[in-house]
Amino acid sequence: MSISHAPPDSLDEDISPISGSVSLDRTPPELEPIVPASTRRTRVPRWLRRTSGPVLLLALWQVLSSTGALTADVLASPGTIARVAGDLISNGSLPNAMGVSLQRVAVGLLFGTVVGTGLALISGLFRVGEDLVDASVQMLRTVPFVGLIPLFIIWFGIGEAPKVAIITLGVSFPLYLNVYAGIRGVDSQLIEAGESLGLSRWGLVRHVVLPGALPSAMTGLRYSLGIAWLALVFAEQINADAGIGFLMVQARDFLRTDVIVVCLVVYAFLGLLADFIVRSLERLLLQWRPTFTGR
Repeated sequence: MSISHAPPDSLDEDISPISGSVSLDRTPPELEPIVPASTRRTRVPRWLRRTSGPVLLLALWQVLSSTGALTADVLASPGTIARVAGDLISNGSLPNAMGVSLQRVAVGLLFGTVVGTGLALISGLFRVGEDLVDASVQMLRTVPFVGLIPLFIIWFGIGEAPKVAIITLGVSFPLYLNVYAGIRGVDSQLIEAGESLGLSRWGLVRHVVLPGALPSAMTGLRYSLGIAWLALVFAEQINADAGIGFLMVQARDFLRTDVIVVCLVVYAFLGLLADFIVRSLERLLLQWRPTFTGR
């Protein structure tokens, strides 16, 4: 009497009780991909969530104005402000004012970027430069740039020069601090790795230090843009005959709160546009850096 042992493959055999036939079932199970929770799409579009806050605030503003809780002497209604904005655009006052203000901000931002970044490079790359530059910049940084307006008027007169100088001064310090911190925050192990690969001093600066400091520099640029618009408000109070600030001064003299609010809304939208440009520039220049986008 012989006993036959079933081979191991017989464990996968499916024996039909009716026909007695043997079938091999080797089909692998279907796998479902696992999607991380951070990449799942929400039901509400993101653009709708981002615009819901301003829309609700605008609706509340309109309701308070319609019910009389917010009088026109205190703050005009959104409908009135929209009508006044249309009138200012149709007669050319608002476009001309925006053009003059944008030109002042652009020139001041250009000069401030050159000054702030140049001083940060001198102070961040060289110890001698730090000893000569950093202490002076830190002292000047604590002086409110608005308090220097009378001195700038004495030095430069009441033309465009003091306005551009105020914006330049306000832009320089945030850029200096962030670029300097970015240079000094580069990992020393990256420097050692670059030296071991035979990079020269200029090669280290170009391929290691400057790319490592670029995220901080972009943050400083965003801060500088915000301060540039703040400095513009003060700068255009200096005997200005054009610009958004000039429209605000005229509206203040005639108690036109609607025109003042229109100018403030223009300031806000120009600031948002500038911030959007910088953020787009960040996405373009910092593609190599993975970041946390929120959950």
